[in-house]
Amino acid sequence: MTAEFAPLPQPDASDGSPRRVGVEIEFGGLDESHAAAIAADLLGGTVHDEGDATRTVSDSALGKLEIYLDSTWRKSRHEAVRTATETLGRDLIPVEIVTEPIPVSDLPQLSRLCDALREAGAEGTKAGLLNGFGLHYNIQTASDADADICRPLLAYALIESWMRRARPIDQSRAVLPFTDPYPTRLVRALCDLGPDASRADVQDAYLDHAPDRNYGLDMLPVFATFDEQTVRDRMKSHKLSPRPAFHFRLPESRIDEPDWSLADEWQRWVIVERVAADTDLLRRLIDGWKDEHGAVTLSRRAWAARCGDILAEHGLMTDRDDVAGSAA
Repeated sequence: MTAEFAPLPQPDASDGSPRRVGVEIEFGGLDESHAAAIAADLLGGTVHDEGDATRTVSDSALGKLEIYLDSTWRKSRHEAVRTATETLGRDLIPVEIVTEPIPVSDLPQLSRLCDALREAGAEGTKAGLLNGFGLHYNIQTASDADADICRPLLAYALIESWMRRARPIDQSRAVLPFTDPYPTRLVRALCDLGPDASRADVQDAYLDHAPDRNYGLDMLPVFATFDEQTVRDRMKSHKLSPRPAFHFRLPESRIDEPDWSLADEWQRWVIVERVAADTDLLRRLIDGWKDEHGAVTLSRRAWAARCGDILAEHGLMTDRDDVAGSAA
């Protein structure tokens, strides 16, 4: 049975259309040709060989799908790296399935595709010590209003420690610099700005303290839709794709585990937006975060537990997410 995907608190964009989400899923165990054939068999459409370890599926039930060997390695400027990718890397370098922006109501079909890939032998993060496979959601912003951009960022920054302790990152992914926690100095700056901050002020704080893509919530694509040149001038890397979407970068794809689901991972973002929609809760979390951190932050553990208590009081935490007894 396909798990249910919780609706977003703001399900529609400013033009009245349903908000959309693009999804990127990484896995091992299958090559791009096999994965594309499974997708076309389940969702319809036509498979195209684009070369360069890339397949597309056109006219599927989810629109166009791209399926390829991880582009970080495949598009390396160094021939030796590309050669190693083709020969030695198949067991370590993930294949990615990337969707177009699709309505949230279509996510169950993508979940069924994950089930089919698992049955065919797809492997996730925990199948190998070095399997650093991830899952990314690119969630369309509700509007370009300051609150619809800044409050989800503030909410995520405040509850990130809790989310990481509620569902710890596998060590194979934790040692890779793909989904670092936000630096404390950024969270402190966002708390000082508060839930009514302007997008310009929040963007400046973000670029001052976290001008990098490699965080659990990458805000650079959103900020770049407003001021692309400033973002490019100040970011640490050169890869940037401006789009009005929150780049939510989950550190694990456990596609081979029957009790893992896209819906559970989606729920993390839904909680972020539910927190963002409650300004009283945001202010309580800000006060609690400042109280726990003081002038110097020695540990994130105490705040993770306290944050969980606050979320539980507001009905936003399940038994699965209880971190009170988690190890440091």
